[in-house]
Amino acid sequence: MDFTNNHKLEPLMFDFDDIAPMGHEDPTFEAKAYLELAKSEIDYAFQPIVDINNGTVFGYEALLRGHEKLGVSSVFEVFDRAEELKILHRFDMMMRSLAITKYAALPRSSRTKLFYNLDNRIIASPDYFRGGTKALLREVGLPPSALCLEISERHEVSMKQAAQNLALYYDEDYSTAIDDFGAGYSGLKLLQEHQPDFIKIDRSFINGIDKDKKCKLMVATIVDLAHVLGIFVIAEGVETEAELVICKEIGCDLVQGYYVERPQTEIGSLKLQYTDLVHVGRRKSQEKENDTQIIYEQIEYRPPLKVTDTMDTVFEAFRRNKEMTFFPVVDEIGSPLGVIREHMLKEYAYSPFGKDLIANRGTGLTLRKFISPCPMADIQSGTQTILENFSLSESPDGIILVKEFSYLGFLSAGSLLRVINEKNLAQARDSSPLTKLPGNSSIANFVTQACSDQNSESVLVYLDLDNFKAFNDAYGFRQGDRAIMLFAELMRKKFERDDVFLGHVGGDDFFIGVEQSYTGDVDREVADLLTNFASDVESFYDAEAREQGYLEGKDRHGEVRRFPLMSCSAAVVHLTAGREENTPSFENLDVVLAKLKKEAKGNESHIAFYRF
Repeated sequence: MDFTNNHKLEPLMFDFDDIAPMGHEDPTFEAKAYLELAKSEIDYAFQPIVDINNGTVFGYEALLRGHEKLGVSSVFEVFDRAEELKILHRFDMMMRSLAITKYAALPRSSRTKLFYNLDNRIIASPDYFRGGTKALLREVGLPPSALCLEISERHEVSMKQAAQNLALYYDEDYSTAIDDFGAGYSGLKLLQEHQPDFIKIDRSFINGIDKDKKCKLMVATIVDLAHVLGIFVIAEGVETEAELVICKEIGCDLVQGYYVERPQTEIGSLKLQYTDLVHVGRRKSQEKENDTQIIYEQIEYRPPLKVTDTMDTVFEAFRRNKEMTFFPVVDEIGSPLGVIREHMLKEYAYSPFGKDLIANRGTGLTLRKFISPCPMADIQSGTQTILENFSLSESPDGIILVKEFSYLGFLSAGSLLRVINEKNLAQARDSSPLTKLPGNSSIANFVTQACSDQNSESVLVYLDLDNFKAFNDAYGFRQGDRAIMLFAELMRKKFERDDVFLGHVGGDDFFIGVEQSYTGDVDREVADLLTNFASDVESFYDAEAREQGYLEGKDRHGEVRRFPLMSCSAAVVHLTAGREENTPSFENLDVVLAKLKKEAKGNESHIAFYRF
């Protein structure tokens, strides 16, 4: 899709001196030459930042290109040189102009966000002034909310300036993001003292996250903390499908990296949707999708206030809705920023002239000044994530729900209790009362997703206890239940992890579903499980049977014969990536499983394999 002609757009023409306050010194001849060279040689590439759940483009990061033509070896040195020449703000305004002009040519630019990297030293520059960026945005018809300023915490020397920038630009109605989160020195302190709209997890944590359990735990903890504070999380530097699967699994909201799209200077090649992302890790989201209907039934819609509303509008909203003690607050495009609580206004509402004072724009007491953090969650994130976010928060009100980063509604504490109850009932209907493992409905959902997703690998393991009936007849159903519970517990110990689904088909039949992100050796671990069960279940027999190695009993035809001690057989089906669409069909799978089960029971290892 061509967004515009593929040629370099001229920056928006503006005169820095016309919009700057009086008293700024003219740049030196050397500085002017540097500005002119940068204007002719510098360009911006855009890299999409995408909704990790549906592949829709949420925004684009502007990445500077052409720095080597200015005689420097890195992008950082471009701005270092501008600072040396005492034109850092003048230079940055020219760069913003180029990025904003190019971004404005994209479709839906007013509904997405431009992520722009800010140099923390800018507010200390001798040529710094406020208001220039809003003038640029007005010229291209974009609201302040279309711009997200990325503030890095990578350099210790600029931490104070980073904090000042976060506070300053929050009040200016721009979105803010902490870039390179986790790579610097005081990222958690910035979160404690300020309220950015986004944090971008540094790529050093994302690289190889599918193979590093410690790294995965750290990022998952950061994600949970951010969501409790009402902050969205961007995973940057995602380069492989396996990394994307883990980022989606632990709850990252947005994703950026080579796996999605490389930075593009030719904006005509950029997309509005990356549908391939929807199918990555899709089976993992099946349970979350099943939760969505339960959550929808409990959503309370509270009409939100816009951050641009006057304080008179805020007071009127509380006056008209006397039963409400708070309102959600959203930006110009509908993304939630937090809540405003009635008690925050009481100091003004009940004091002489207080209401008039707060309604006077000249005091600077805008709605943004009164916004409080509130935990947020995507409607598709599942009940477990939503409940965890609420339980970790100090907010007694509830949790804001979003869909595609737009305000959807609110779940109060009472609604959350009803969600828990409905979820427990749904789980009880589809789980084994003996082993508490998911039953046939959940197993069928997993198998359906696995078979239909021909682009992903997975393994389906069907397990059947051998000679169980003879044991159950000899020792009674209570001992039979003990044997079934033993196998379920051994299966949990060996396989219970995020990328493995465990199920109980019924009776002495079990199921293991392994996703592509699983890093273990499935075949070997299934063999270990069978060996462990055969060894442990011997203790359930009496001494004579253990010594003989068999029980005597009647078979299904009433004939007395010897039955070996219990064991387990496994039919293991590998579904390879790249197979033909809808392969295997359910008919083919049933035929293969029947053959595998017979083969497994007849060989010494008790395992049979097939690969589609």
